Amino acid sequence: MDLLKSNETVRMKVGAVHTAKEIAQQPGLWKETLEILLDNRERIIQFIKSIEKKHEQVRVILTGAGTSAFVGETVLPHLKGIVNYKKIVVESIATTNIVSNPYSYLDADFPTIMISFARSGNSPESLAAVQLGEQMIKDFYGIILTCNPTGRLAEEKKHDENHLVIFMPEKANDQGFAMTSSYTTMLLSVLLLFHIDQLEAQVTTVDEIIHAGEAVIQESEEKIKQLAGLSFSKVVYLGSGVFEGLSREASLKLLELTGGTISTTFDTSLGFRHGPKSVLDKETIVFVFLSSNPYTRKYDLDILEEIYREPDRGKLIAISSVKDEAAEQYCDVCFHLNLENIADDIFLAFPYILYAQTFALYKSVERGFIPDNPSPSGVVNRVVKGVTIHTYQNE
Repeated sequence: MDLLKSNETVRMKVGAVHTAKEIAQQPGLWKETLEILLDNRERIIQFIKSIEKKHEQVRVILTGAGTSAFVGETVLPHLKGIVNYKKIVVESIATTNIVSNPYSYLDADFPTIMISFARSGNSPESLAAVQLGEQMIKDFYGIILTCNPTGRLAEEKKHDENHLVIFMPEKANDQGFAMTSSYTTMLLSVLLLFHIDQLEAQVTTVDEIIHAGEAVIQESEEKIKQLAGLSFSKVVYLGSGVFEGLSREASLKLLELTGGTISTTFDTSLGFRHGPKSVLDKETIVFVFLSSNPYTRKYDLDILEEIYREPDRGKLIAISSVKDEAAEQYCDVCFHLNLENIADDIFLAFPYILYAQTFALYKSVERGFIPDNPSPSGVVNRVVKGVTIHTYQNE
């Protein structure tokens, strides 16, 4: 029973109608996302240039809550590498931090573009973060990347000249509990947004990751299912640069879909030694996302070899953009793609996360959970509940 390639009837039996479909549909949605950015290119360019003309320096805040926040965390290292002039400063700050501590994160005198990632656009913190920005910052602008055209955030700002609202593909508004296709489509949107002047140059690369994503679904699902069927109680995801944010998202997916019964954590390849490595034992599975950068990859391979040589450990899995004998030598399972031409890790994040999402889906089923609703008691919800937004008075 391969859920990603099965029909709705099969998926319904295990309560994965939405989750399995939404994982499997992602390569197709990446193509739609590219087309959306191409269609909106002139509107985006005009909006950004109009702001840049007004200000000597602009601050860009990438924001969201939960998985939406991890979109910003994942793409930030890449954006810092390409925004190499002083006119634009890019940061990633979760809405949950902005709303609770606005005085620590919002600068009244620093012209700011807040890029909001919002699956539903109805989360209290998403709305409050924008409202606080408008309240506290003299020159405030917003770009909203949302999967829900009827969400409050989109409805309130779609006619505001200081805001730009861009809708993700319709199917990216995930109906399952865990964000999957909404994560990758918003990630691709913000990535392409920062390459908007040379968008055609990204078409070939996007085509390559689409084919790689399809290959993961078609060729690796059975092996991932077998891994998920093993006995373990803890899972660690490791990665450097953009893969730190990706590891955090991978960690959250497994935690969510298994109802918190699997302990998960994430770290960088170098950071893992500094205490977090204490988690290792025979009940711990470790995934390492290998960088395509030759320098960074050395550190990834170092930790892979170090963990492999530990006598008291569980399975060790490497995920690589290319076939790599060094990686295969020091792991129990090595998944690899044929992406020799992809030299930037941010593009590898798209097929890489499919491994983690699929692993979480099958572990959810193996543990007896309903992936579309792994928290039927309502401890956590698809759109967060129970948040009280308190009025903030400017000091």
